[in-house]
Amino acid sequence: MGKASGAEPLIIVLTGPSGVGKDAVVNRARELGVPLERPATMTTRAPRPGEVEGVHHLFVTPEQFTAHVAAGELLEHAEVYGKDYGVPRSSVRQAQATGNHVVIRVDVQGAETLHGILPDALFISLEPSELDALRRHLEERATESNGEAERRLAIARDEIDRAGAFCRRLVNVEGDLDATVRALVAMIEAEQSRTDRAPVVV
Repeated sequence: MGKASGAEPLIIVLTGPSGVGKDAVVNRARELGVPLERPATMTTRAPRPGEVEGVHHLFVTPEQFTAHVAAGELLEHAEVYGKDYGVPRSSVRQAQATGNHVVIRVDVQGAETLHGILPDALFISLEPSELDALRRHLEERATESNGEAERRLAIARDEIDRAGAFCRRLVNVEGDLDATVRALVAMIEAEQSRTDRAPVVV
């Protein structure tokens, strides 16, 4: 599929529980030629192995984060698992300028906030085929302790239920990432075909 039709690309807000595979789906979609741009979000947590400053996140100190909030530079922000996360307006605008669809990856709390700010965006909840699959993903990532992984699993069901109230559901097909991407593309194309779709202004 090509770039977004019309003057403005779509803004897609992709949410889902930790470890569900949001990055994997976006990365595979881009490999397959889906025109997606991923603005860097801001966080006070430490980089995970392989994460690049300015690509995956903007890694800042708590004091720097507070300054960005005070200046009104974040589209939304929240504390998640004891660390601060936010979406810089400038990152989203830069991504929009590419002419590609913009994918903002946030937790469900962030998605709820963005739903009030960007009601015309496409909201998608990525869900595991089953919670056991989510458990395996967290164990394979090995960035959380066993206790932290169990904590995240315990709240995953609530996050999925909350997201389902305002998001379109996308099941991450276990063992078939391309099938998940095909379903994502179908959602994007359906949204593009809406005659009443309004451009999203950040």
